[in-house]
Amino acid sequence: MTASEIASAVVARKMSALDATEAALARIQQHDSILNSFTDVTADRARAKARAIDADIAAGKTVGPLAGVPFAVKNLFDVAGLPTRAGSKINRDLPKARRDATLIERMEAAGAVLVGALNMGEYAYDFTGENVHDGPSRNPHDTTRMTGGSSGGSGSAVGGALVPIALGSDTNGSIRVPSSFCGIFGLKPTYGRLSRARSFPFVASLDHLGPFARSVTDLALAYDVMQGPDADDGACTMRGVEPVTPLLDESISGLRVAIAGGHFQKNVFPEAVEAVSRVAKALGASRVVDIPEASRARAAAYVITTTEGASLHLARLRKRPNDFDPAVRDRLIAGAMVPAPLVDRAQKFRRWYRAQLAEIFKTVDVLIAPATPCTAPKLGQVNFNLDGVELPVRANIGIHTQPISFIGLPVVAVPVPLEPLPIGVQIIAAPWREDIALRVAHALEKMGVVAAPAPRGL
Repeated sequence: MTASEIASAVVARKMSALDATEAALARIQQHDSILNSFTDVTADRARAKARAIDADIAAGKTVGPLAGVPFAVKNLFDVAGLPTRAGSKINRDLPKARRDATLIERMEAAGAVLVGALNMGEYAYDFTGENVHDGPSRNPHDTTRMTGGSSGGSGSAVGGALVPIALGSDTNGSIRVPSSFCGIFGLKPTYGRLSRARSFPFVASLDHLGPFARSVTDLALAYDVMQGPDADDGACTMRGVEPVTPLLDESISGLRVAIAGGHFQKNVFPEAVEAVSRVAKALGASRVVDIPEASRARAAAYVITTTEGASLHLARLRKRPNDFDPAVRDRLIAGAMVPAPLVDRAQKFRRWYRAQLAEIFKTVDVLIAPATPCTAPKLGQVNFNLDGVELPVRANIGIHTQPISFIGLPVVAVPVPLEPLPIGVQIIAAPWREDIALRVAHALEKMGVVAAPAPRGL
């Protein structure tokens, strides 16, 4: 069942919140030994919350739009009673969190039921979904393949239908990549739209939090209840709540849709080309817009990522270097040695690049681009061939996501259900126009062009 179906059934007393919770816990017990998406299952907490919802309904009290809906969160979110491991070995020694992350509080205020915390790449510095401490999360359509990262457990849990909604983070593509590989919908909102309070950071100037779901309606429901200012996150917008769920069925016929050209039409496998073509055809989009210096934007994102990440982890690198994933440790050490003038140049370029995209969005409402260059690679795969060049998989999975999150644009990743594996397409809008990206995604879903396929590997 989708989240909206569960909530409707719970409110109508056709199903109890406890029944919905027990069903999710049973699916987790049955399938997660294969998928390895969860690192913690909060069964007692979930049952207590579900019973409280059922009691409120029995008493005639109003419950939220996600009443009884099970959800889970990437384990960089603070969950009261658990150490916030952020995919690492080191963080397991931290004191247990005393309070939930803001977004968990808002989801539960809307009636959702937290059932656990999810596997992820160490300290979110990952595109594969492979974790050396907890093992790899596995793709629900082919368990020999990657989920994508770093929100790999979130992608696996929703793609495998263990929960209808999960929360993750996206710095350079970590919502959109797992959405693409696992065949689900994901929303990376505008930078600053959703609070990051009480989540473990990676790169503060690039980090976003957002939802995964199996339908656009569910994605919008989760997004709506999580909106709003939060003084606990200095980057969070002071804009009021701007609900998108009531707008999903509005016509998109007047929207100006274009295909991202240049960088976004290079370094792609045939399946990525086919996915973009299907979406463009359904939307009647033929105009191609070149995004100036997108490759340089990706390079600048790398510079900012590695230097900010290194600064965050310097004390841990000095005290416990051998407790890091070696691949993460080495990238962080390299970041600590990047000359300051390069960082300054990257930030100046960032301002220029943002201005260029602002000009494009004066004549375009939506840009379409691949989410990943290919469908999910094999677990442990080191290299792949992009445009005739042998390149490392880990570093290049985010080749089409990084130039977008670099300036914080809102994106909905939509799954195109190709055979044998799905692949995602980015629906990109101007800042603060999540409503447009979600409306387009919803229209594509109604047309049958995009859909979250049933898990094929379970």
